[in-house]
Amino acid sequence: MPNADMSFEVDIDKTVRSAQRRFELRVRFTTQARRSVIFGPSGAGKSLTLQALAGLMKPDRGRIAFGTEVLFDSVVGIDIPARHRGFGYLFQDYALFPRLNVRQNIAFGLSRGLRNPSAQVGGEAVEHWLRAFELLDVAAQRPGELSGGQRQRTALARALVNSPRALLLDEPFSALDPALRERMRTELDELLRRIDIPVLMITHDPDDLEWFGEEALSIRDGVMVESATSPRPTPA
Repeated sequence: MPNADMSFEVDIDKTVRSAQRRFELRVRFTTQARRSVIFGPSGAGKSLTLQALAGLMKPDRGRIAFGTEVLFDSVVGIDIPARHRGFGYLFQDYALFPRLNVRQNIAFGLSRGLRNPSAQVGGEAVEHWLRAFELLDVAAQRPGELSGGQRQRTALARALVNSPRALLLDEPFSALDPALRERMRTELDELLRRIDIPVLMITHDPDDLEWFGEEALSIRDGVMVESATSPRPTPA
């Protein structure tokens, strides 16, 4: 059953200018689904929308809320910093630190200062996700020594180590080769069933939409153009 306390409410405008173009983002949607997918072609405004939700990009005007908490409101001057929004964020290229090992990369999600975690950093949360994602055997390795699937699991572990209240996924399979994508979709699907928190994913791949789009939100040229239910609903 949908839970209003876990809903995303977005009504924002943002103009992005460069020497080559001017892009207008005008996004309005509400979703209470456990799994929501913003679907659209490259350059449609998907990543800007996700960055605004995460607090990584400030809209020019509008409002963003999660459940009963207002995260951004240009009228009253609310803009909760990204680190206080309580979301886990998986970047498209995973954004792992190349000089830190797997254990350090995961622990970085718990870091509050500028210093890197020690090479042997531990703690209950770090050890939990190393075990859960079968990363113990590669915990001392650096990202360049990992397979694509191991890098993705490391980035997911870092996003989850703080026990976020929602997970934001930026094209989570685009960096993987086609053979690995199918397996990682299955693994992520099983993971999401276990952690049971709201997920908002952006993608241009219709297979991702079919797998994860309990609620589908289509975007084109910076505007939401339709909302529909995916043909593959998430089982209860």
